[in-house]
Amino acid sequence: MKKLINRPEDVVTEALAGMEALHPELLRVDYKNQIIVRADAPVRGKVGIISGGGSGHEPMHGGFVGHGMLDAACPGAVFTSPVPDQMLAATQAVNGGAGVLHVVKNYTGDVLNFEMAAELASAEGIEVESVVTNDDVAVQNSTWTAGRRSRSRARERTCAGRARATSSEPNTSRPCSRP
Repeated sequence: MKKLINRPEDVVTEALAGMEALHPELLRVDYKNQIIVRADAPVRGKVGIISGGGSGHEPMHGGFVGHGMLDAACPGAVFTSPVPDQMLAATQAVNGGAGVLHVVKNYTGDVLNFEMAAELASAEGIEVESVVTNDDVAVQNSTWTAGRRSRSRARERTCAGRARATSSEPNTSRPCSRP
């Protein structure tokens, strides 16, 4: 598949601008931090939900921002984890007073950076819980890779979003557990 790219260094910013232009009633973009946030965030008393990861699979992360799903997404550079400052900005943007749930893909960079962002948010008094989901069915186990890590990111995000959409209870261990 071919992609229309004006300049590789602008691809993430242009993708964000496109999503904002398409759905201004649903989301807003913070261009400084390169995050996508629900237009009505933060929702008072609601547990905010964020996720993110490397760009290049659009509309991967921003496409999950909306009612009953993510409150914010942090798209990193192409095939690169977002940085902790992005994740912290997203956490702050969706904190409605009931804490924030980080839905983290089981990719080393995402795990490390989301952990750092959670520590920074905690230092600011924002309660953060994390759910590390499994990821990446395309990678076989080998000496040079982390191997396969799951079946579906979409299922995990949708599950977490629906479970937390109207709940403010602090228990975040159940939304994506399997029976």
